[in-house]
Amino acid sequence: MRTKRLGRTELQVPIVGIGTAFVGVPTQNDAVVEVDVEGRRLDMELGVQTLVRAIDAGCTFIDTAVLYGRGMSETMIGEALRRRPAAKDRVIITTKAGRSHRGYDFSYDGILRSVEGSLERMGLDRLRIVYIHDAMGQPIDEVLSDQGALGALRRLQRQGVIEHIGAACNNPPTNLKYIRTGEFDAAVIADCWSLINHIAEREIFAEAAKHDVGLVGATPLERSLLATGPQADTMYLNRIFPPECLDHVSEIQRLCLSYDVPMVAVALQWCTRHPQVASVIPGARVPEEAESSMQAGEVAIPDELWDDLNPLLRHFDTAVDV
Repeated sequence: MRTKRLGRTELQVPIVGIGTAFVGVPTQNDAVVEVDVEGRRLDMELGVQTLVRAIDAGCTFIDTAVLYGRGMSETMIGEALRRRPAAKDRVIITTKAGRSHRGYDFSYDGILRSVEGSLERMGLDRLRIVYIHDAMGQPIDEVLSDQGALGALRRLQRQGVIEHIGAACNNPPTNLKYIRTGEFDAAVIADCWSLINHIAEREIFAEAAKHDVGLVGATPLERSLLATGPQADTMYLNRIFPPECLDHVSEIQRLCLSYDVPMVAVALQWCTRHPQVASVIPGARVPEEAESSMQAGEVAIPDELWDDLNPLLRHFDTAVDV
């Protein structure tokens, strides 16, 4: 798969990786109905099989967080690496600290404990990137202080436990605020960059370019809508898709079909056509989704399709602020 430089980290990452927020969740609707992280139905073995399938399909970039599955996603990654030990040397694994199922803790000691727990669950002794996670509503001066989250991550960086420090917020304005400081090497941007969401064009891309912050796009498939097209009885977490938007997605899907190219490939690769976006990390719940995403990153897409797609590119306000 084609790779791109992740900003000033100089890491070469594949244009498509895997996100693990819902790994091991059996069905699309389970991820919505049981939105409480404490109660969400997870199948540990299903999650491990999903990650093993991703690795076997060529995945070299996996993103996780302490929050995901109450830490179970990191445990699943650890087990997948035990089953595929050679992957430890070739898969870039990133995680996030500051938010867990217990709440928010951006204190110096809290971040150190968080990273230590992540390393233990995944069976790793170092991490390529750790992101400060979902610092919405937090005093930025405290988060960035030497006695706060950034200070703790700088210490771990000096010790060689982590290589790079990033920001990851499930809220575009907060992401923008942190990217603008110039303190971060990379950022995971959610709810702001997809075929039907262009918020990142307003300010995030410009600020990231100014500081050479490498961007990783989360939610590139809009909770699977841009993989499958509109489907009856399907629920989408934190999304409201009006009929006009669904009709528009169907039009994009018809264009892709006319070229015999899967819409999922177009949706993922389009995001990384922007020079600042190095990779996207579509979530994989089950093995089939992991394999499909890896295949989508390899599909050859003709220039004519991109030309025909341009008139169909537009923004819809569909993401629910959380």
